[in-house]
Amino acid sequence: MVKLCCVCQKEKAALKRPKTSEQLCKECFYLALEEEVHQTIVQHNLFSPGERVAVAASGGKDSTVLAHILTTLNNRHNYGLDLFLLSIDEGISGYRDDSLETVKRNEQQYGIPLKILSYKELYGWTMDDIVRAIGHKNNCTFCGVFRRQALDRGAALMKADKMATGHNADDIAETVLLNILRGDVPRLGRCANIITGEDSAQPRVKPFKYTYEKEIVMYAFFKKLDYFSTECIYAPFAARGAAREFVKDLEMARPRAICDLIRSAEEFRLDVKEGQSMPTAGKCQRCGYISSQDVCKACVLLEGLNKGLPNLGISRTRGTKGGKAGLPAAVDAST
Repeated sequence: MVKLCCVCQKEKAALKRPKTSEQLCKECFYLALEEEVHQTIVQHNLFSPGERVAVAASGGKDSTVLAHILTTLNNRHNYGLDLFLLSIDEGISGYRDDSLETVKRNEQQYGIPLKILSYKELYGWTMDDIVRAIGHKNNCTFCGVFRRQALDRGAALMKADKMATGHNADDIAETVLLNILRGDVPRLGRCANIITGEDSAQPRVKPFKYTYEKEIVMYAFFKKLDYFSTECIYAPFAARGAAREFVKDLEMARPRAICDLIRSAEEFRLDVKEGQSMPTAGKCQRCGYISSQDVCKACVLLEGLNKGLPNLGISRTRGTKGGKAGLPAAVDAST
């Protein structure tokens, strides 16, 4: 028996939503997902009229769907946002060069200006150079730190008021899990925040915080959006992969598990003992960008590379502030 959409009761159901178990046709699914993102934006006051917003764009499914939906909602609900795409070229041959071609097509498809910055121009190194220098171990630590700062630099250069990233519910649940495994209490207390970097010139917002990756994939597939689906060639060596598989297993057993992980982090409150101080945001003495230490992680890592001692940079960014030595921080810089 053909199951009809539970909303319109006319069209054949195309999918079953994991969070609600609703069976929807394509058109009703589009509207449901877009409305969910709209409500997230409104309820959390992510944007204000007239703001210039950088959409962190990698060409992947998350950032492509984010650009599409933000453009749609900006027009539908008169947000009054000045949107532009911001991409980072890490210098990964056979991967990033191809994905940037997708972003360039998105620029034309959505009518949004595009700005591209590269690791080479910012740091004097490409990721391919870094991997040749350090091997595959720890390369994601370098990339995550550099990418995060590169996006901040790009947003500042383009005079953005905020930056929107494509982090979805699965990504955030993985980060929560990684911080639990590391025993990184300070990060656990803030990793599920929908707005981060409020003390910076360009706060980051996550409109997809409660949106499941499966639904983003289906939205892109049904809409036939132009996105790049190849995984980074260095990703198989990332520690996050194990957390991702675990979260997927949890979701199969209990679809609400992803939201439950996020809610757990939201409810977490750090009990700061009397006389105990928490890291506060300041500025790096070398590059001038936000850092909780005198010298930011990007400058520490870059110093190690330039001295031919890359492991020096790694050792100096681990285990000193909450978290256990020997485990890389759950750097949240994917798009």
